[in-house]
Amino acid sequence: MATESLFLPSSSSTKSCSSLSSPQSRWTKSRTANLGFRRTVGLGKPVKWESLGLTSSRRKPEDPISKKKQRGAARCTAEGIERRILIPREASAAVRIPERFKVVALMACVMCLCNADRVVMSVAVVPLADKLGWSSSFLGVVQSSFLWGYIFSSVIGGALVDKYGGKRVMAWGVAFWSLATLLTPWAANHSTVALLAVRAFFGLAEGVALPSMSTILSRWFPGHERASAVGISMAGFHLGNVVGLILTPIMLSTIGIVAPFVLFSSLGLLWLSSWVYNVTSDPKDSSFISKSELRSIQAGKTDPPTTSAELPPIGLLFSKLPTWAIIFANVTNNWGYFVLLSWMPVYFKTVFNVNLKQAAWFSAVPWGTMAVSGYIAGAISDSLIKAGYSITSVRKIMQSIGFIGPGVSLLCLNFAKSPEIAALLMTAALSLSSFSQAGFLLNMQDIAPQYAGFLHGISNSAGTLAAIISTIGTGYFVQRLGSFQAFLSVTACLYFITTIFWNLFATGERVF
Repeated sequence: MATESLFLPSSSSTKSCSSLSSPQSRWTKSRTANLGFRRTVGLGKPVKWESLGLTSSRRKPEDPISKKKQRGAARCTAEGIERRILIPREASAAVRIPERFKVVALMACVMCLCNADRVVMSVAVVPLADKLGWSSSFLGVVQSSFLWGYIFSSVIGGALVDKYGGKRVMAWGVAFWSLATLLTPWAANHSTVALLAVRAFFGLAEGVALPSMSTILSRWFPGHERASAVGISMAGFHLGNVVGLILTPIMLSTIGIVAPFVLFSSLGLLWLSSWVYNVTSDPKDSSFISKSELRSIQAGKTDPPTTSAELPPIGLLFSKLPTWAIIFANVTNNWGYFVLLSWMPVYFKTVFNVNLKQAAWFSAVPWGTMAVSGYIAGAISDSLIKAGYSITSVRKIMQSIGFIGPGVSLLCLNFAKSPEIAALLMTAALSLSSFSQAGFLLNMQDIAPQYAGFLHGISNSAGTLAAIISTIGTGYFVQRLGSFQAFLSVTACLYFITTIFWNLFATGERVF
C-alpha cells in the first residue's frame, strides 16, 4: 500500500493557482515520470531527481492544453509580478530624457518667440507706412524704436542675471515683452508717439534675453557641449524670423493687424507657465535632475563656480584687448544683422517690386537656413575642441567664417538682378554669419565666466547702438541715393576690418 500510494497522481498538479497559498504547494509540485522517478520543481531552484523504486507506472501523454494551464498557474507567483512591474520600470528609466535637453528645448522656444515678436513689426510696418504716409527716413526711426529700450536693458539685464540668475530675469522679460506685443496694435491706432513708446518698452524687456540665455546654458552644459547648446537655442532665435515673416502677412491679410500680435503674446505667456515650474538657474538646484547627470555636467566644466554677486571691475574689463575684440565683434554682428532683419522685406519690395507676401517668403528662407547652419557651427566647434584644438583657435576660426562669408555675400548682392539671386546671396550671408555664434558669443564665458552676463550686456549695448545707426542710416541712404548698394558696401568693409582685429586680439583663455 505504501509503495502503491507513491505512484498515485499528485493532487497538487490539478489544483488552481489559488491552492498555492499553502507553504508546501507554493514552492513545489510533483509529477510522476515514466521510469519511476519523481521530479521536484522548486521556483528559482535547480531540478532535483529522487529514485522512488523500480516499479514503472505508465501514464497517458498529457494533453498540451492541460500542460499550458499548469505552466500558467506557476506564473501567478511573485516571479510573474516582478516581470510585469519591475522590468517596465527599468525600461522607462533607460529612456529618460536628460534634464539639460529639456532646458535647451525651452530656451530654443523662447528665443523663437523673442525674434518672432520683433519681426512682426518689420512686416506690419509696410501697410502702416502706406496708411500713415511715413517717409523712408521716418520708417527707419520707427524700426529703430525697439532698440532705444534694448540698448539700456542689455547692461542692466546682464548685471541682474549675474546676481539673481537667468531663470528669474528671463521670466520677467518674457512677461513684459508679451504685454508690449499685445499693446502694439492699440498704440499704432492711438498715435505715433504711443507706438514709439511701446516699441521702446518692448526692446527694454527683450534686452535681457541673450544674457539670460548665455548664463543659463553655461551653468547647465559642460564645456564640450556648450557650443551645440548655444547653436540649438540660436536656431530657435533665427526660426523666429521664419515664423514671423510667414505667418504675419497671412494673418494681416485674412484676419487683421491685431491678429499676429495677439497670437505671439499669448504664446509667450503659455511658455512662461512651463518655464517657471520646470527650470532652475543652476542644475544643482533642480529637483528633476538625476545625480549622474549632475555629476556629468560638473565634471565637464573647466571654469569654477560663480556665486559672487559683487559688482564687476569695469575698469579692469575695459583694460583688456580681448574685451574690445568681443565688443567690436558684437557691434559688427548687430550692424549687419539688424539691417537685414529690419529692411529685408522692404528691400525686396523696393528693388524687385514683389508684393508683401512674396517679400516675406524671400526674406524667410535665409533665416531658416541660418537656424540650421548655426547648429552645424556649434557641433563643429565642439568636435574641434574634443579633438584637441585649443579654444582660442576654434573661436578664431568660427568667427572668421562668420564675418568673411557675409562680407563677400553682401558685396555680391549689389550685382543681383533677380529676387531669386538676391535671396540666395542673403541666405549665404546669414548662414555663414551664424558661425560667429561659436565665436564671440561663446567667448564671453571663456574670458570672464563670473562676469559673463555683465560683459554680454556691455557688448550687446554697443552692438545695439550700432544697430540703431545702421537701421536709421539705411533709410537715409535709400531716401537720398535711391538704392541699398552704398550701405551694403559699408557693411561688408566693416565685416573685413573686424575680422582682422579679432584674429589679432581675441583669446579663448580666461582673462578675469
